Amino acid sequence: MTLDELRGLDGAKLRYALMDLAKEVPDAIALGRGDPDLDTPAHVVEAAKRALAEPLQPLQPVAGMPALREAIARRARGDHGVSVGPEQVLVTTGGQEGLFLVMSALLDPGDEILVPDPRYTSYDQAIEHAGGVSVTVPTQPEEAFDLKAAAIEPLITPKTKALLLVTPSNPTGGIITRGEAEKIAALAQKHGFVVISDEIYGKFVWPPFEHVSIGALPGMREHTITLSGFSKAWAMTGWRVGYVIAPKDAIDGMAAIKAATTGPVANVSQAAALAAAEADDACIDAFREIYAERRAILGDGLRAMGLDYTDPRGGFFFWADSSSTGLRALELSYLLLKEASVLVFPGTGFGARWSDYLRITTLQPTEVLREAVERMTPVVRRYADEAKARS
Repeated sequence: MTLDELRGLDGAKLRYALMDLAKEVPDAIALGRGDPDLDTPAHVVEAAKRALAEPLQPLQPVAGMPALREAIARRARGDHGVSVGPEQVLVTTGGQEGLFLVMSALLDPGDEILVPDPRYTSYDQAIEHAGGVSVTVPTQPEEAFDLKAAAIEPLITPKTKALLLVTPSNPTGGIITRGEAEKIAALAQKHGFVVISDEIYGKFVWPPFEHVSIGALPGMREHTITLSGFSKAWAMTGWRVGYVIAPKDAIDGMAAIKAATTGPVANVSQAAALAAAEADDACIDAFREIYAERRAILGDGLRAMGLDYTDPRGGFFFWADSSSTGLRALELSYLLLKEASVLVFPGTGFGARWSDYLRITTLQPTEVLREAVERMTPVVRRYADEAKARS
């Protein structure tokens, strides 16, 4: 695919086109997708093996294995202070299904949902599928991409049904700070809309910052739907286990849709997730140390090559400014793939406004990440020098 052909794409189509193009590049290093590269913890895999050895595999309830729903509720209470029981938990086939179930159950055609800009565009697809209308709320680099209540309030209308909150953010690495979460909670209660809080990266917030679950704030239990899962924290992307926490009537509505579509999550995956949820966080702590080292390597490398960025406060991504090269992010992404054999995603894969930004992930082994930085550096510096000479 040529650069001109790529210019006609955006969102998921653009990201997948670049991934297909990368398959044609020998020895390409992918710093695009957000799938953890670490091994699923051994105790999780062993639990799955034991489950597979059971000769009888009864069909579980659509909403999920009771023990797993209880374990998720217990973690929500203990980790984040969210007051919830197992009847308020729905186990889903990955976070993606959870997202589609939430939008399908919550939105009627014409309902408006406030969404942060930039964002992972699967949200847009789910909203469109349900007949909803996305209303973008801008976030700013100088505010570390914290979603501001002051930016939200002027966009609220009688049609506003929900607000999407993603913390930590994909793609920016921004988080919702406690002060802004409290202000947004006040708006939700005043205007009667629901906050859909996607917290899939919540276990990876970098000091001195904290993860804030808006559902734990006073008065927000009935105004919050929380999305999360096991893919990021336990390196379980391929196991396909997500979950939704919501008021019981919302859970019942989503479960009815799930019963008519995918049915319950596979027994083996639920058994693996149960082992993850019931154990302590030692494996996550070990993962966090690895990711922190990679974050330092990539951050130092990007600055050294002249790409500026706002320090990511959580998650696995850097959201870097390409303007020093004099190139739009799509063109720079294309050239990095062709000239350095490194795949990164342009910001237009996450919103039309972000043509000067790149999303770069830390999800490669440390030495591979170092190699990617070494490959990228001379290419970025050359174009930056050329841009400086022209100015």
